[in-house]
Amino acid sequence: MNVASKKRDAGAGRPLSKQRLRLWIRLLRAARGIEGELRERLRKQFAITLPQFDVMAALARNENGMNMTELSRLLMVSNGNVTGIIDRLAVDKLVLRQAPANDRRSYIVRLTPKGAAQFTAVAKAHEGWIDELLAGFDSTQAEELIQQLGGLAPGHRGGDKQP
Repeated sequence: MNVASKKRDAGAGRPLSKQRLRLWIRLLRAARGIEGELRERLRKQFAITLPQFDVMAALARNENGMNMTELSRLLMVSNGNVTGIIDRLAVDKLVLRQAPANDRRSYIVRLTPKGAAQFTAVAKAHEGWIDELLAGFDSTQAEELIQQLGGLAPGHRGGDKQP
């Protein structure tokens, strides 16, 4: 029996619940490892954090801007967390906060031209890093994993249409 066969058979005889637990741990370790590498690269090469990148990405997809509540819901973090991130990005002149005429208590946040330019550069690097980190998967393998993992959100199973 070769090494590949032994690895395939490693889960044989284990209860399915144990195999699924191992799968979850493997997915978690992989995601944390990739995330850690991305955090480090963002910090070293662009002096930004992953949460700052996430905010900039959300704003880049919404050229008209977003209010803080929309942004916090989209990113699934508290308004307080988003406020701190926006404060830092504003100091660096990457985002602009404007109070809408009809509601002076809220702010619409959008990328500045400087922020949009920086995001474009960071997003290009980010895509390259992901490509590098997942280079062990060919096109077919990547698509199979996308399809298999697409329905893992709690409460449903099977084909989510988002990338």
